[in-house]
Amino acid sequence: MATLKIKKGDTVRVITGKDKGTDGKVVSVDAKRHKVVVEGVGMVTKHTKPSAANQNGGIIQKEAPIDWSNVMYLHKGKPTRIGFKFENGKKVRFAKSTGEVID
Repeated sequence: MATLKIKKGDTVRVITGKDKGTDGKVVSVDAKRHKVVVEGVGMVTKHTKPSAANQNGGIIQKEAPIDWSNVMYLHKGKPTRIGFKFENGKKVRFAKSTGEVID
């Protein structure tokens, strides 16, 4: 499987869809389904039954996964593409707009 360009904890901008232009932090990544969950993006209403964890049940708001092609990594406040290169024998991500290493 290919190395993921977007990782948990990255700050991203939504580039298409109803939340276009929204920035947020990546909460989780599902590599098999090519989906990411971004904080405050793609909010859906979920009806829950009463359970031990939630005594009352009711209607809750939660983030739904969106396709990872609909987000771009934010580097110094600007959206950029991500590439890979080897530095000191280690594979690292870098911002294509500036050439700077991300991690």
